[in-house]
Amino acid sequence: MTVDQAPLPGPRPAVLRVVPGPRDDWFAGGALEVLCGRPYEVSQDSNRVGVRLHGPELARAREGELPSEGMVTGAVQVPPSGQPIVFLADHPPTGGYPVIAVVLAADLPVAAQLRPGDEVRFTLAQQLSG
Repeated sequence: MTVDQAPLPGPRPAVLRVVPGPRDDWFAGGALEVLCGRPYEVSQDSNRVGVRLHGPELARAREGELPSEGMVTGAVQVPPSGQPIVFLADHPPTGGYPVIAVVLAADLPVAAQLRPGDEVRFTLAQQLSG
């Protein structure tokens, strides 16, 4: 493949659309807005399990941990550090950490292509009216 045939990079910072997660009630009021408010930087510790991010801390409203539970690819898990992790193809169960949001399936290829040092932003997906 020549340089002129190489795929063009997507918008920077990358944008991942999310819907509220199954445990968003475990976070302080406004935590989803914090998640979507500023970009996060992809950590060097990212891999096929998940994209580990550094940025605004997501504060919890509850103490303790949950029983481990299965989770979908794209789940945004938040360990006690308050730094989100986006689950990718080889993700485990949650390990007891709450999931604040879930990345839309259509945006998972964008998440999987992120590299250490890249910036990524989250945005709430438009709710469909039935």
